[in-house]
Amino acid sequence: MKLHAHGLRAWLLQRMSALYMTGYTLFVLFIFSCSTVLDYQSWHDRMAEPFFSLATSIFFAGLLVHAWVGIRDVIMDYAHSAMLRFILLSATGVSLFSIGIWMLRVVMMVGIT
Repeated sequence: MKLHAHGLRAWLLQRMSALYMTGYTLFVLFIFSCSTVLDYQSWHDRMAEPFFSLATSIFFAGLLVHAWVGIRDVIMDYAHSAMLRFILLSATGVSLFSIGIWMLRVVMMVGIT
């Protein structure tokens, strides 16, 4: 007997990414509330720390996965034409991938400068 869990993986990805993003957001809000100076240089210095830049990269990866699962489910539910579904899913995938590359470049450039 083979059990199929098609929606379980997407559900878990959605929930796990939401939990991480919530924790990260609370962590950043805590850092902002404890910081006396909130200027570009202090933010830049914080982003240059390896732990913080890694946590931020994971946050954005989770955000992109979360967005993919949500948008994909909406498209699968409401785009009934196979061609339209393919076009919308392809455009969404390319867009999210491009945003991910751009975000990674931004986070990595902060660590380099």
